[in-house]
Amino acid sequence: MRNYDLITPEGTKDFLFGECIVRRNIEDTLLGLFKSRGYSEMITPGLEFFDVFNLNSRYFPQENLYKLTDSKGRLLVMRPDSTMPIARVVATRLRDAMMPLKLCYNQTVYRTEPALKGRSDEIVQTGIELIGSQLKIADLEVISTAVDSLKSFGMQFSLEIGHIGIFKELVGKLEATDHTKEKIRKLIENKNFPALNDLLDSLGNSPVTNALKKLPALFGGEDVFEKAEELMPEENIGRLLDELRDIYRDACEICGNDGVITVDLGLVNKTDYYTGLIIKGYLQGHGEEIISGGRYDKLISEFGYDIPAVGFAVNVNGVAKVIEKNGVLPAMPRADVIVYAEEGCEVAAIRAAKELREQGLIVENALFDDLETVRDYAKENKIPKVVVIDGSGKEEQE
Repeated sequence: MRNYDLITPEGTKDFLFGECIVRRNIEDTLLGLFKSRGYSEMITPGLEFFDVFNLNSRYFPQENLYKLTDSKGRLLVMRPDSTMPIARVVATRLRDAMMPLKLCYNQTVYRTEPALKGRSDEIVQTGIELIGSQLKIADLEVISTAVDSLKSFGMQFSLEIGHIGIFKELVGKLEATDHTKEKIRKLIENKNFPALNDLLDSLGNSPVTNALKKLPALFGGEDVFEKAEELMPEENIGRLLDELRDIYRDACEICGNDGVITVDLGLVNKTDYYTGLIIKGYLQGHGEEIISGGRYDKLISEFGYDIPAVGFAVNVNGVAKVIEKNGVLPAMPRADVIVYAEEGCEVAAIRAAKELREQGLIVENALFDDLETVRDYAKENKIPKVVVIDGSGKEEQE
């Protein structure tokens, strides 16, 4: 039987030193940005009852969840998503709170994608949820905050916006099983044109199948809306296109020259609790989205409280990968002073180190029994000063 005591599970990794600094810097920057806009932080449990993610709509397939049982035999999952637990909290503990609610979070989610190589099953997400407003300005605030989040990383970025309602209107007209509709969604999401065309051809030739075939190619700038209107003249879809066009123009104005805003009608997120606006953000040099979110006006109602919401999450792991790929890991903070205690002077050395830290210095206590080794350690670690506490209670600095 093989032992697994020296490796981590698939989809996880150890983070060391500079990697930790990068990650904490990202988290601190984002939380500071969110809180400066009036968002209040909350933390949900890493363990949730399976029922939280087993609603009627079943947004998360069971095979993608890490499951376990509690001491009473009840089925639990390791949190695969932050939005649904927050929806649970809003529908229960925050049900009587004044709306709108502006919430932010920084926590880890766990989900498995066995088919993906190099996957990460343990993802740190830092994000916002704006609960209780259907106004256009709520969507624009979320877009503005997403743009500022991307700008904060100091790299070229792009933001894509779409509207899930367009896909749902089209696929709702198909005479097909839910399984087939999900296959269509995946093919559109992956922009797999050949397989998408083959599948839709099997459903017959119609304006709906023709529109779905072309949906993943409808991305770019303002001209996308004209092409979509010609392809999909239905009144309901026309209304959704007008709504998205209005938001797109405002988003371009908000972004200015700092990044690129595009519209993509093929944005059909896997987590299909979204009902309207969808956003995805990218950093140059990284193929996967860094930011993902949108409007989800019906999710909280599944917990018994019918209230609209919009938000997004930043994949902190992804941002850290880009930073590490494009630059040098930040230097580890070095001690300014190391304090060495002669035998019997340990307490005095601890006190001396504390006094030096109160001056704003980084101070180590020497953990060696001879001064020569301390000097070698200080030289190796570029510590500029050695303080010696001797038996007479005097301090000597070197």
